[in-house]
Amino acid sequence: MSDEKRTVVIIGGGITGIAAAYYLQKTVKEQQLPIECKLIEATHRLGGKVQTVIRDGFVIERGPDSFLARKTSVSRLVHEVGLEDEIVHNATGKSYILANGKLYPIPGGSVMGIPTRIGPFITTRLFSPLGKLRAAFDFILPPTKAEGDLSLGQFFRRRLGDEVVDNLIEPLLSGIYAGDIDQMSLMSTFPQFFQVEQQHGSLVLGAKRTTPKAQKERKGAFQTLKTGLQSLVDEVEKRLEPGSVAKGVRVEQVKRDGAEYRLRLSTGEEWKADSVIVAIPHSFVPEIFADYSFFAPFRSVPSTSVATVALAFSENVIKQDIDGTGFVVSRRNDYTITACTWTHKKWPHTAPPGKALLRCYVGRPGDEEIVEQSDDEIIRVVMDDLNKVMRISGHPEFFVISRWKHAMPQYTVGHKERLAKIKEQMAAELPGVFLAGSSYEGLGLPDCINQGEKAVQDVLDYLRIDKKKFAEVN
Repeated sequence: MSDEKRTVVIIGGGITGIAAAYYLQKTVKEQQLPIECKLIEATHRLGGKVQTVIRDGFVIERGPDSFLARKTSVSRLVHEVGLEDEIVHNATGKSYILANGKLYPIPGGSVMGIPTRIGPFITTRLFSPLGKLRAAFDFILPPTKAEGDLSLGQFFRRRLGDEVVDNLIEPLLSGIYAGDIDQMSLMSTFPQFFQVEQQHGSLVLGAKRTTPKAQKERKGAFQTLKTGLQSLVDEVEKRLEPGSVAKGVRVEQVKRDGAEYRLRLSTGEEWKADSVIVAIPHSFVPEIFADYSFFAPFRSVPSTSVATVALAFSENVIKQDIDGTGFVVSRRNDYTITACTWTHKKWPHTAPPGKALLRCYVGRPGDEEIVEQSDDEIIRVVMDDLNKVMRISGHPEFFVISRWKHAMPQYTVGHKERLAKIKEQMAAELPGVFLAGSSYEGLGLPDCINQGEKAVQDVLDYLRIDKKKFAEVN
């Protein structure tokens, strides 16, 4: 192996960036590679949206509160840093749809809103007889003919009709991306639905045949950490090489200089790098790569502003409870909140005995003004909405409002093709520069960590193979 040291700079210290830094430094150490890894973050903390508040015995997540258990990248990282004993599954319970001013249990057997059991679908009052009849068209309609991308709404409305989409599928799916399903890309969000329909001819039958049968006493599908998800960030940070992280420093420009890259920082310094992982939101990329016009499409990619509102109560002030873990809200309602989680029921470790913790969400495309309102106004609106479906006689003991402005990138129709074109031009004009993070190929924690790991492999392939700079490591 060549003794010449190479430098890799990771821009962005969110979950993607710190995962990339951890795995790259681990590989460098294990394989004794002559690579130095630096991580630079514009704020004064790592973790991005992963933030936990611990107060008076409550564990409150400001950003993501859990991750899908079947996607193993988070649990692997948790084990890497010794937090495996803190993993807990969510408690299972009824979930509801708030539609037409009433709470309806989500029909049993629904898979992301797609019915896989006929009985619960027929008997639910969530849909009218005509709505149920229209959904039955799924059994006779031919598969979708699509040469390119199409919206989630277009796909589901054709198969199941507007009523099922508006009252069930839209609240569930748009909640994940805080987006408008009539604008969101099918192929970049849930391509498996299209594949199921193509293979089985029917979305309902395909979902039924491909969904594993429920097991008795099955654990919840989600996991989190009893100590809060920020504890994962803290433990990863402890394991990064001393002196390898720069916080409170922005990258203002990246330019190619022959086989190297020059990064101009807000401190006036200039760093050199042989490879760069760009793990920041898409909206900042055209700014720091101003000399490369092919990033311009990122300027028109929208991002939604949202806020989470955590409310801590004594249980005795909640006079009319719900038998479940939460609800999502259909747009056909005069409500500002988009969802509410009964957090102390879904995650019992998050509240002390005798206390209740509710977590509400506000903000969606076309209705983001609420995020800009004062704390008092947000609390007033949220409490008014909650008291339409339950009865709370007192005020919260305290609340935590987290505003995430322009924080939810929208994978609109054509996203996959746009990204592929940008990456193709990057390979030609910016070899050794790689994109990773929630703006690109998945929003959830597992998707972000996966992208960080993939970027590490891309860097190693580039440095050791593509450019012939390093010898093979057996």
